Amino acid sequence: MYIAAVRIAYDFGCAAIGIQYQQGLKDLAPASDLVEGLLNNAERPPVYDPNTGEELFAEQAIPHFNEVDECAGVDALVTNRVWTGMGLDPATTLHDVRWGEHYSGEGIDDFVWMFLISGAVPPAHFIGGYAGASSERQPPMYFPFGGGTLKGVSKPGAVVWSRVFVMDGALHCDMGRATAVKLPAEETERRWQMATPQWPIMHAVLHGVSRDQFMARHKANHIQVVYAPSDEVADKALAAKAAMMDELGIQVHLCGDVKL
Repeated sequence: MYIAAVRIAYDFGCAAIGIQYQQGLKDLAPASDLVEGLLNNAERPPVYDPNTGEELFAEQAIPHFNEVDECAGVDALVTNRVWTGMGLDPATTLHDVRWGEHYSGEGIDDFVWMFLISGAVPPAHFIGGYAGASSERQPPMYFPFGGGTLKGVSKPGAVVWSRVFVMDGALHCDMGRATAVKLPAEETERRWQMATPQWPIMHAVLHGVSRDQFMARHKANHIQVVYAPSDEVADKALAAKAAMMDELGIQVHLCGDVKL
């Protein structure tokens, strides 16, 4: 499936692709989550053109959106172009916003969200990268034919979050800053067991956006996240992304504590 996805993207000149497993593919094939995570990672197994032998999209991430979320595809593509242009790692994750609560300890005293998706996370986002990744069989209640996840714990660091959505017949984008934090192993396991332990996890603190504000505003359970090497660089990258979105005619809404 991974090789086929890369070749289809190349053959059709796709800037981003989506694997619509919820639209029937899950009843025909194993889950695509391991494939999706690899696609979103710049460092990934090579795929070659069967006719020319050329490596396709060498050393590039192929922006991928899952669950037929085309708005997330737009978001991932803009992020890819901006982060690549700034010389940053363009790996993105489309996470589910699953749950959260206040956590105190380990230098943290804040509301910490649990972001969790069924496997489509690039290894670049994990503590330890590929070495910190594992693959577990997908739960049969979701994926009757199984298939592997790409499981890991997201590394602590500076994050830009966003969500593209349609409102009043126009494209909009909410975006803001966050910090991915590292929780103790037992707390991570507790949170995993409250949801789906086979799936990758991110512990995130949103900057200047409370739980109630987020739940009242956010248009879906999906949220796009991308790392930057520092808070300063994340602020600059967010500003560049907001400017690109605006130039494309997408109405941008800056949420919480944002420095421009």
